[in-house]
Amino acid sequence: MSLIERLKSAVGLAPAPTGQPLREAAAAQGERDDDTSWRRLTGNGPTGMNERDLEPLAQDRMQKLAEYLWQSNLLANRLVELPLAYLLAEGVTLQCKDEEHQRLLNTFWSDPINNWPMKLEARVRALGLLGEQCFIANVREGDGFVRLGYLDPRQIATVVNDPDNPEQPIGVITKRDNRGRQYKYRAVVLGEDTELFSERTVRIRAENFADGEVLLFQLNKFPNGSRGRSDLLGQMDWLDAYDGFLFNELDRIDYLRRFVWDVTMTGADPDAVKKYQKEFEPPGPNSVFVHNDQIKLEPKTPGLQAADTSQSARLLRNHVLGGATVPEHWFGGGGDVNRAAASEMGEPTFKMYSMRQGFLKRMLEEIGRYVLWCEARARGQTPDWANDEWQVTAVFPELLNRDITKFASAMQAVVSAVVQMIDAGLLTEETALKIVADVAQRFGQDFDAKTELTAARKEAADRKAKRLAEDSFNLPADLRAALAAGTAASPAPAAP
Repeated sequence: MSLIERLKSAVGLAPAPTGQPLREAAAAQGERDDDTSWRRLTGNGPTGMNERDLEPLAQDRMQKLAEYLWQSNLLANRLVELPLAYLLAEGVTLQCKDEEHQRLLNTFWSDPINNWPMKLEARVRALGLLGEQCFIANVREGDGFVRLGYLDPRQIATVVNDPDNPEQPIGVITKRDNRGRQYKYRAVVLGEDTELFSERTVRIRAENFADGEVLLFQLNKFPNGSRGRSDLLGQMDWLDAYDGFLFNELDRIDYLRRFVWDVTMTGADPDAVKKYQKEFEPPGPNSVFVHNDQIKLEPKTPGLQAADTSQSARLLRNHVLGGATVPEHWFGGGGDVNRAAASEMGEPTFKMYSMRQGFLKRMLEEIGRYVLWCEARARGQTPDWANDEWQVTAVFPELLNRDITKFASAMQAVVSAVVQMIDAGLLTEETALKIVADVAQRFGQDFDAKTELTAARKEAADRKAKRLAEDSFNLPADLRAALAAGTAASPAPAAP
């Protein structure tokens, strides 16, 4: 069979010869599988890890280095402790409008095992250092009371995300302990699994995570990442370099303070020099050194040609502080900073602290809602999260004592301006009140302008009616009757 006939047969223009089956041509094309001997830095390789995460060894090393730097590096310690002081110094409470729920939250918060007033500081510190905090939920049968145990993030082997929604953690797997035991916990999600997850995810959680429930909170991670990361991760090398720099400076200072005696012997042969070296004793303080014109004695200090390194130290320190959004003058390096400039430089830092406070607020509120949820399950109830009685609020101290004098001046100027615009017919009362509300937020007062305007008008009408009633009390009886019947004009207000 010729080549032309074979081609015609293959495309259907001619029947295939009897006894020779027609086969479809096949070929393989793609990337060569040459990367089995190396792994990416992110850990995405033969291990099949999420490329958003660090390798397990890198995760462990990050956590160990974070703890080490906090304990041994002064700058790292301050980067951790300063935010902690601003966030928690005056204490935190959980509050709920419902009195029964409030009593339950108070009991949970002050329970001798939970003991949040005592343990909160250490837990928040560890959250920033390790990037994660995990609490094992122990729910008492009968009344649903919750006690939380602690799962060290360094004992976590894997955090499993929902295969149908990789943003949502569904389980935590621990490393094997000394006895070879490994635990698999379900990540707490407030609600019934069948209402929240797909059938596959419900089956995975039921079959593979049967050792209990954990509350998992993570920082500095991508939405589809599985592990949190330390606040110090990006600065670890620079913190260590700064420490090394300062230790080298100590050595340099020690070298600069040393000196040697330089003895010059004019016209002496090598034997005479060696003999004098053996006999020579350096003169002590307030002593006398007697010599002739052939011997010259001078102290010599090291000429290391080392420039002033304060600028280098400042550059390295500010590189670390800038990465943490912390102003230089907080660490004794203010330079030419005055009070006004220092106030402005601190604003980005407090924005970062406010964002972290928001995360902690949501974390504690979720724990509080879990406590209410467990108690409701024990009673056979379903929480109504839309109801204010089920809402939990974590109350934190103010980050900064506000200087309200400038806000008070601004409030006075704004009120005067909007009143003039209302009188001139250029502004509605509701819009004016919205402008005033923007300034009032600086004082920590937040209100809805429309609701406040309605309430203010009602209160003003009540005051007017009360004042009219008081003024009419002194009128004759017939005039009061006429006023009540609406047949007489209202009396003029009494003179002040």
